[in-house]
Amino acid sequence: MSHFSNIVCRAHQLLREVLHPGDLAVDLTAGNGSDTLFLARAVGPTGCVLAFDIQDQALINTADRLRLAGLSSRRSPLSPSPSLLPGVTLIGASHEQLAEYLQAAPKGVIANLGYLPGGDETIITRSESTVVALRSASDRLAAGGRLAVVVYPGHPGGEEEGKRVDALFCALSTKEWQLLRITVPNSVKAPYLLVAEKR
Repeated sequence: MSHFSNIVCRAHQLLREVLHPGDLAVDLTAGNGSDTLFLARAVGPTGCVLAFDIQDQALINTADRLRLAGLSSRRSPLSPSPSLLPGVTLIGASHEQLAEYLQAAPKGVIANLGYLPGGDETIITRSESTVVALRSASDRLAAGGRLAVVVYPGHPGGEEEGKRVDALFCALSTKEWQLLRITVPNSVKAPYLLVAEKR
């Protein structure tokens, strides 16, 4: 797929503009590690990346992807650490627990909704926990930071989740936020991207 229509590539481009070495970034859906690897490269060895996923296989896949790229990671203990450490921390918990793990304001947050590619397609992100996670992320995002969400309306449950995420973004104050939506207008089931920048 070309970069022209690759929504995830667009999300990375827009986050790259605000991420710098030493920043804190969050991947709300580690999946197979593509977003986590991108964030780790963007914030460098002095930055911190927190990557959440409820599936152990996703965290294994993400750790493997990082290792193949020459980067290390650590698994988070069952309870949140009292301090953020440089590097990538993989968290085996729902993204709705984000607030428990943040001791600083992230500059970039990404969520790639849906199911684990190559995994069990019945295990999907759910609108209830996704909305809680995105509210926590938006509340704690640093000024000038961006929140990027890739929505997949084409799978069972995806359309409803998309509506809930759309509503959350539309409710953000125009005084405090700039919003962007990138869609594929000739394909209603295609993934689309929502990005919010905190003023």
